[in-house]
Amino acid sequence: MPIHKFAITDASMERSPGQDGDIFTGNLLDQRHGGPVTIGFGRYGPNQILEEIMAVHDTMVILEGKITVSDERESVTAGPGEIIAMQKGDKVTIRSHENDVVTAYVTYPHWQQPDD
Repeated sequence: MPIHKFAITDASMERSPGQDGDIFTGNLLDQRHGGPVTIGFGRYGPNQILEEIMAVHDTMVILEGKITVSDERESVTAGPGEIIAMQKGDKVTIRSHENDVVTAYVTYPHWQQPDD
């Protein structure tokens, strides 16, 4: 597989599946490219909440803003340069704060099927 370099401007942002909030994702590398992981960028508007049971292992790198992820055991808040890792099967609440949030993510396996 060749080496890839991406910028957020390369991402075609789409509303996160199953919700109608101001939360968008943009896959840049996924099963269509033959690799084992999906990578992309995410964007959360201010004060957004996403409740999710993780279908995949998801590593989120915070690039801008601040985000809090909670489960039944704990709550962590991360800002630029920090990473939050969520495991498959975790029931989480992801909350943005007063400003927009930009993230980069890596999931294993792929979180979205080609027909999605």
